[in-house]
Amino acid sequence: MSTLKQLEQIVGATQVLTGEAMTPYLIDWRGRYRGEALAVVRPGSTEEVAAVMRLCAEQRIPVVPSGGNTGMCGGATPDETGRALVVCLARLNRVRELDTDNDTITVEAGCILQAVQEAARAAGRLFPLSLAAEGSCTIGGNLSTNAGGTQVLRYGNTRELALGLEVVTPQGEIWHGLRGLRKDNTGYDLRDLYIGSEGTLGIITAATMKLYPMPVAQRIAMLALNSLEDAIAVLSRARAGFGASLTGFEVMMGPVLKAVVRLYPQQRLPFEGPSADAPWFAILELSDSESAEHAQARFESVLGAAIEEGLVVDAAIAENIAQSKAIWHLRESIPLAEAELGKSIKHDVSIPISLIGKFVKTTNAALQEKFPGIQHIVFGHLGDGNLHYNVARAPNQTEQELLANQYEVYQLVHDSVHAHDGSISAEHGVGQLKRDELTRYKSELELRLMKQIKQALDPLGLMNPGKVLQT
Repeated sequence: MSTLKQLEQIVGATQVLTGEAMTPYLIDWRGRYRGEALAVVRPGSTEEVAAVMRLCAEQRIPVVPSGGNTGMCGGATPDETGRALVVCLARLNRVRELDTDNDTITVEAGCILQAVQEAARAAGRLFPLSLAAEGSCTIGGNLSTNAGGTQVLRYGNTRELALGLEVVTPQGEIWHGLRGLRKDNTGYDLRDLYIGSEGTLGIITAATMKLYPMPVAQRIAMLALNSLEDAIAVLSRARAGFGASLTGFEVMMGPVLKAVVRLYPQQRLPFEGPSADAPWFAILELSDSESAEHAQARFESVLGAAIEEGLVVDAAIAENIAQSKAIWHLRESIPLAEAELGKSIKHDVSIPISLIGKFVKTTNAALQEKFPGIQHIVFGHLGDGNLHYNVARAPNQTEQELLANQYEVYQLVHDSVHAHDGSISAEHGVGQLKRDELTRYKSELELRLMKQIKQALDPLGLMNPGKVLQT
């Protein structure tokens, strides 16, 4: 019996896709990578995933796990050989359990992030993971890349939100690790090993995630700033004044937001006059567990002091939910605006907060010296040191001319990141985009240990080949 027929027996004939039906699964979200596949299978349960894996192990078929296909590094795109089987987990989309006493929610890997947020909200709880792609990305994908988002400052990355996992191994066994425990010191932490591994060690099929009480009140403001150094100073004051209530602190270059409002006229900056032309903007969010009055008093105290010190040029405080959403919508529209403006060279980096101002200044200068006129698109999660440091073409350049310099730009930026004690991947993962870069910045020992882990868990090398590690 052919492999395709055997797959049909496991998941059903309609859930084995071939030919043109596979196309959406073979191209990454950015249109950067395109591969080929033996087929795409859409299992409907963990047991079906395990049966598919057993068949693949028996026949030595490589496997590429797939979720919402919103990744930025080509981590869910097969290679060009056509040998791999894409395993799409979109049908594993149930909320299995929601426990308000334990403040946990157990969901399958194909659950859309926004659906998890809504299920938590319906139970009077907060699931704090939030990012621009939340309407289409899946929990499995979030876990596989250890996604960050806008509330990492208060709640941590996806890893910090996960308590337990259910995983199908490359051999087709099921690890039942869905424990809702905040303390479990019984040996090696397998959970953390799978989170961030981008499907190279096994397939996450479900997870038990933390929930939190809904905040009683929130206050959100957009700040106009003269410099990135001033933004860092405001962040320090906000941390001191708000403590754990500081939920988010985003920073954006002025020209970046100007591009958003130019492309999307229905949106606008909440400033007029000189403030609208500030070189930098920030979004500050406070979540309070006491009262709206308490939140307002704290907000006004910290912001008032920052304005008096000259650190903030102007502040627009949201007065209602609609204004809060409008402020966040500006920030979340940046990736869409980037896509409309044309291809850029993207970097997802983390830098110690104290060195971010120096990093941006020196890296911008180095790029301008080597590539005069190149445009800087800098924004990100200043509160946790994560910048999306992107580079767009000069006005007299074509996209092709920009991308022809891609390797040199990567090397310059990543060398600067390394020199400033940073990481070349903060929340997007490695995939195939940054795989070869790891050899420049990780020690031989780190790489050897990673390869030993890969060999121990996936001795046949079937799981997402060509991603994260060179093979």
